[in-house]
Amino acid sequence: MKQYLKVDEWSIIEESFDPNHHEISESIFSIGNGFMGQRANFEEQYSGPSLQGSYMAGVYYPDKTRVGWWKNGYPEYFAKVLNSTNWIGIDVYIGGNALDLAKCKVTEFHRELNMKEGLLIRSAVAEMEDGKMIKIDSTRFVSVARHEIGAIRYSVTPLNFSAPIRFTAYLDGDVQNKDSNYEEKFWSEVSKEVAAGTANLTLKTKKLDFHVTSVMTYDVFKNGGKLDITPSTVEKEKYVGNDITVHAEQGDEVTIYKYVANVTSRNHGLGQLVEAGTQALEAARTAGFDVLLSEQVAAWAEKWKGSDIIIEGDVSAQQAIRFNIFQLNQTYSGEDDRLNIGPKGFTGEKYGGSTYWDTEAYCVPFYLSTADSSIARNLLIYRYKHLEKAKENARKLGFKKGALYPMVTMNGEECHNEWEITFEEIHRNGAIAYAIYNYVNYTGDKSYLGQYGLEVLAEISRFWEERVNYAPLKDKYVMLGVTGPNEYENNVNNNWYTNRIAVWTLEYTLEVLDYLKENEPARYNELVETLNLQPEETAKWKDIIAKMYYPIDEERGIFLQQDGFLDKEIIPVKELAPENLPINQNWSWDRILRSCFIKQGDVIQGLYFLGHLYDLDTKKRNFDFYEPLTVHESSLSPCLHSILACELGYQEKAYEMYLRTARLDLDNYNNDTEDGCHTTSMAGTWMSVVHGFGGLRVQNDELVLKPFIPGHWKSFSFKVMFRGARLKVSVSDRDITVFNETETPAAIRIYDRDYTVSGLGMIQVENAMVSLEV
Repeated sequence: MKQYLKVDEWSIIEESFDPNHHEISESIFSIGNGFMGQRANFEEQYSGPSLQGSYMAGVYYPDKTRVGWWKNGYPEYFAKVLNSTNWIGIDVYIGGNALDLAKCKVTEFHRELNMKEGLLIRSAVAEMEDGKMIKIDSTRFVSVARHEIGAIRYSVTPLNFSAPIRFTAYLDGDVQNKDSNYEEKFWSEVSKEVAAGTANLTLKTKKLDFHVTSVMTYDVFKNGGKLDITPSTVEKEKYVGNDITVHAEQGDEVTIYKYVANVTSRNHGLGQLVEAGTQALEAARTAGFDVLLSEQVAAWAEKWKGSDIIIEGDVSAQQAIRFNIFQLNQTYSGEDDRLNIGPKGFTGEKYGGSTYWDTEAYCVPFYLSTADSSIARNLLIYRYKHLEKAKENARKLGFKKGALYPMVTMNGEECHNEWEITFEEIHRNGAIAYAIYNYVNYTGDKSYLGQYGLEVLAEISRFWEERVNYAPLKDKYVMLGVTGPNEYENNVNNNWYTNRIAVWTLEYTLEVLDYLKENEPARYNELVETLNLQPEETAKWKDIIAKMYYPIDEERGIFLQQDGFLDKEIIPVKELAPENLPINQNWSWDRILRSCFIKQGDVIQGLYFLGHLYDLDTKKRNFDFYEPLTVHESSLSPCLHSILACELGYQEKAYEMYLRTARLDLDNYNNDTEDGCHTTSMAGTWMSVVHGFGGLRVQNDELVLKPFIPGHWKSFSFKVMFRGARLKVSVSDRDITVFNETETPAAIRIYDRDYTVSGLGMIQVENAMVSLEV
C-alpha cells in the first residue's frame, strides 16, 4: 500500500516526483470523456518506466488466443482495447539535449487531477545534466463538451540560462500494447499529411479495419504574446510533427497551445475522417483554449450536480468517493449504446478493456441513480443487441438452445481464454437477467419488458433449462462443473449462488410472461410466436424451480458455497501469517484451490442481489460464516460486504470494508494500480455509501432509506434520481433531510414511515439509527 498522495477534497495531488510511483500515477491521474481517454503520460520524452496509453472507445483488436492446449469451445481471440496514436507529444530540446525527467534532477514537482473541472495539471523544475534549470507547466483535458477534442497548454521557462529552445509537437502512431503477443503491433498506416502548423495521421487496425484519424494544430506564445513561427516539418513511418524553435531569455515563458481532434470510423465514413477531424479541430482552435476550458468546467459542473457525494469530517473519505465518481463519469456517458464499461475504463490495458458482468452487477445501480434513466437503459440495450451472439456462444459450447452471454466481450462474442472462466463461470447470465429486474424495479419502466427484456430473459432461461440435469437419486435438478463468483474455486458442483440465480431467473421470466399476458396481450402473443415459446418449456421451468438442489448446512443454518465446501479445513483469514497475503501472489494455484479462502463474495453475492427474499437472520448466519474466510482479493468484494454489514448493523466492519473499496487505487491496496484503476469496482464504492450507509432500496415503487452515519463523520449527503425526481439526501447524527430539486413529487419511506416529497419540497426526520462508532 503506497500512500504518497496528498489528501484534498476536490483534487488528487502528488507533490514530489518518485519514478517508482510514476506508473501508478499514470493510472490514477488519467482523464477521459466517455469517447476517449488518456493516461497521465508526460508530454515531453520520458525514458523511465511508463505505460503509454491513449484509448478510443469501441476500437479494439482481436488478438489471437494463445494457449498451450487448445480445447473445443475456446474463443478464437482475446479482445484488447488498443493503445492508439500518442496525440499529447511535445518534445523539448535545449542545445541538442532532450528534456527527460528520468535523466534530470527534479527539484520541484506538482501533479494534480482537478476532479471538479476535469483537468490534469502539472508543474516541475528540472535540472538537466549540463546544469540548465527549466520550469514546466502544463494543463490538459479531453473535452466533455466536444467529444473528439483534446487540448494542452504547455509552457517552459528557462531559469538560469538563455538559449534557443526547440519543441517538436507530433502525432505518433508507432505504438504497441504492453499485453500484445510477442510485441506485435496492431496498427498500419493509411495516410499522413504534414505542413507548417498542422498535421494529420490516419491508422487502421490490422484486423477489423477500425480507422482512427488524429489531426493537430497549435499556437505558440512567449510571455503572453503570440509568435509568428515558421516551423520545419517532420515525417516518418506512422509519425508526423512540426519542429518549432524559439529563442528564450532567462525567465521568458514559452507556451504551446496544442489542439487535437481524434475521430474514428465508428462515427464517420472512411473517406470523411480527415475532413471531420479538420472541421472539429478548426472549430476548437477558433474557440481557443480558454473557451474550451470554460466549456469543460461547465460540463463537469453539470455532472457533479447529479452525482456528487459530500462527506463532512473526513477529508480522506471525501477525496476517495469523489475520485471514484469522477472515474465513472469520465468513463461512460451513456450516449452511445454500442459502448459499455471496461474494468479499467480508460486507465490501462488490463482485462482487455472489454465488458464483464461487472457492468450489470455493479455499474448499473450508479447510473440508475445519478443520471437520466436512458443511460442505464442503454447499458441493457447493449446486451439486447448482442442476444444473437449470446445464442451463438451457447451453440459453440454444444447447447441446442438458449443464450449464454460472454464473460468477456467487445461485440457479443466470448473472448476470454481461461477455460474455468469461459466454460464454467456461467453465473454471468444471471447478472444480465438481474439488471433487467433492477432497471424495471428502480425506474418503473415496464415498457422495457415487452420491447426488449422478455426476449433476453427467455433465452437465458432456456440456457438454464438445458444446463441443469436431473439427478434421480436426489429427485432434484443439479448444476455440475461450474465456477462461482469466488474464482478461487473451479469446476465445482452445485455452487449455491449459480443454482439460486438460475432459479430466480426462471421465476422472474415467468413473472414477466404473466405481466405481459395481462397488460400487453398483443405484444405477449407476438413475442410467444417470435420466440416459439412452447408450453412444455415453461412447464419444465416450473419443475426446475420446484426441484432445484441447494447445498445447505442444516447445523449452521447456512447455504454452502458448493458441494463439499465443509470438507475443507476451515481457517479464518486472521490466522494466516501476513507474509501469506495476498495469497494470489504468494501461493500456488493448487494450494489456493484446496483452501477455504474466498476471493470475493459468492453466497454473499446472492444475498445482495436477492436480499429482498431473505430475512436478516439468514443473512447474518451466512455473513458470519463466510466473511472471516474472505481475503477480498477481488476489487469487487469489499463493497458488497460493506453494504451487507450495514444492513446487519456491523458498523465497524461496514466502515472497514468501505475504506478498503474507496481508496483501493489511491492507496494501491492490491499492489496493481500501475495496470490501471479498478473502474467497475468504483461503482461498488458508490453503492457502499448510498446502498450501505444510506440504506437505499426500492420496494413497492417507493424509495426506501435506512441511513446511519459513521461516528467521525459530521454528516454526509448524496443525490439520487428516482422516477423523474432528483432528491438530495442529507444525513447527520441528528436528522435526515430529503430535498427535492425537481418539481416531480416522490414517494419515499424512511425507517418504515411513508412520506411524499413534493416538487421542490423538503422533509426532515429524526435520525433513528445509532451513529457508527469506529
